[in-house]
Amino acid sequence: MKRSDIPNLITVIRILLVVPVAWALLQQQYQIALVLFFVAGASDGLDGFLAKQFGWTSRLGAILDPLADKALLVTCYAALAWVGLLPVWLLVLVVARDLVIVAGAVVYNFHIERLEAAPTLISKLNTLLQILLVLVVITQQLNDWFAPVWVTALIYAVTVSVVWSGLDYVITWGRRARHTS
Repeated sequence: MKRSDIPNLITVIRILLVVPVAWALLQQQYQIALVLFFVAGASDGLDGFLAKQFGWTSRLGAILDPLADKALLVTCYAALAWVGLLPVWLLVLVVARDLVIVAGAVVYNFHIERLEAAPTLISKLNTLLQILLVLVVITQQLNDWFAPVWVTALIYAVTVSVVWSGLDYVITWGRRARHTS
């Protein structure tokens, strides 16, 4: 193993953390879930820092990193919906957006040209809001730091950002596909 493989190794560890985070949420062990979610988030920051700081980037890392993020977030949304802390319709919306984006990326990559995608500003905002919602919902179960209105507000903010970012990807990559073909 080379030093340049360290970011990908950290990403794989983050993927492996998905199962314990889900278990903790499903068992309503919110303190454990919060710590594991924080570790996963910190590992995301660390692998990104190392990749950029030392030029340890790779095509595999460019694919694995967003997949690790999506696996963690979708799993958290599924577990939180299962235990009744998030609405099922929000889980369906988040998963539908991700499936549309992944399907579009696969089609673009194999039928138009090699995909070299970077997240858009609205997509980054969407991810941030999704993370904040998970953190607020988990923290709310540990203590009453956040009024229920904050959870509701974040649910609607995530809803708007999911729809907006999904449409943004479809429109942007649809235009690129038309201009490239």
